[in-house]
Amino acid sequence: MRELGDFAAFNSLSQEGRRLLKQNAVNFRYAAGKTIVEKGNRISGAYFVLSGHLRVFTLLPDGKDATLYFVTPGEPCILALNSLFNDLLYPAWVRTGPDTNVAVVPGRVYRTLFESESAVRDLTIGALSTLVFRLMSELDQVHSCTLEQRVASFLLVHASGQRVVRQTQQEIAGHMGTSREVVARSISRMSARGWIATRRGEVTILRPAALAKLAQEA
Repeated sequence: MRELGDFAAFNSLSQEGRRLLKQNAVNFRYAAGKTIVEKGNRISGAYFVLSGHLRVFTLLPDGKDATLYFVTPGEPCILALNSLFNDLLYPAWVRTGPDTNVAVVPGRVYRTLFESESAVRDLTIGALSTLVFRLMSELDQVHSCTLEQRVASFLLVHASGQRVVRQTQQEIAGHMGTSREVVARSISRMSARGWIATRRGEVTILRPAALAKLAQEA
């Protein structure tokens, strides 16, 4: 399994920085669907994904959950960092994807690295900027795109190098803040057109250009 120090973002750490990271980061392995942080929790450290993904979500007034963002390998959970640095309670929920491995760097250690290592400062600031962009992009899609366009965009963004999205229709619906049945209808139409192929828990993109054209028709 990859270690936190294996990621490019930490390649330029000083010898002391690498020692601190190696000695203090604790790795956890989770099955899919485990809630590892709940709204109102205190955050004890910085969360980095080694493999799999974390889904950060909130609850809507009607009781449905809606994805705020995903944390993918090599990335930190920015809301956790914000809570850590500002002594705030965590404002959302975090749930694991399939076969997810997470490294947690204790808060005091991460603060030390942030103060002494430019690579950690750059990583943190860059991640904050990326999160703002993601959230603004998601808000723009909610207001200007149809649900089918949003599904097409989701599949393109979250596909692996083999053009496979390993998420259930329920998980995709959670990201959209809608029901599984609504997402299922969109996926069924795309499948009937020959753009995608589906099997339990995954979607394979067959015609990415067609999905991209649909996603851009806002």
